Amino acid sequence: MVADRLDAWGHPHTSTTNETLTLITAELTANAVRHGHVPGRDFEVRLTGTGGALRVEVSDTRTERVPLPPHDAPPADAESGRGLVLVAALADEWGTTPRVNAPGKTVWAMLGLL
Repeated sequence: MVADRLDAWGHPHTSTTNETLTLITAELTANAVRHGHVPGRDFEVRLTGTGGALRVEVSDTRTERVPLPPHDAPPADAESGRGLVLVAALADEWGTTPRVNAPGKTVWAMLGLL
């Protein structure tokens, strides 16, 4: 969905911008499903373009599980723990905010346009 929207906005599927923001979105949505899931509730993805940047937001309904900035990559044999390392490496900025008018949090990432 994100890749198609970016393509429609002039960032072709094979462009670095499209591939990078699609990967960031995949990591954030995987975290929302794995760590932010509350039975009976869903998560939300929002993509916006503002000036010279693109922003993706992934919101879920868990308030108490706020991701922390990664300090180190996990051990090579770890089965998980690389998602936010990738997001931090690929995004120009990322962070979390409380959800507006709903329970939970929003994890967002910004990618500047070249």
